[in-house]
Amino acid sequence: MSKIEDYASVWDAIADTPEQAANLRTRAELMQKIAAIVKESGWTQAEAATRCGVTQPRMNDLLRGRVSRFSLDALVNIATAIGRRVHLELETV
Repeated sequence: MSKIEDYASVWDAIADTPEQAANLRTRAELMQKIAAIVKESGWTQAEAATRCGVTQPRMNDLLRGRVSRFSLDALVNIATAIGRRVHLELETV
C-alpha cells in the first residue's frame, strides 16, 4: 500500500521544490488577475493581445491558464502594458 501525501496546494504537489511551487503560484495568480481585467474590460482576445503587446495565440494561452508558457517577467510586462503596477508581498510561512 502506498503512502498518501497531503499538500497545501496543487502547486506544492506538482513542483519539485518549495521555490518552484511559489513561482508557479505567483504566476497563476498574476495570470488570473490579468484575465479578470481583460474580461471586465470586454476586450476580444485580439484586442487584449494588442493592448498587452503579445500575439492573439499567446493571449489565448494566458486566458486558458497555461502557466508553464509564461515567465514571471513576461507577466509583469503584460500587466504593465495594460496600465497596471505589480505589487508583491512577502509573508511568513
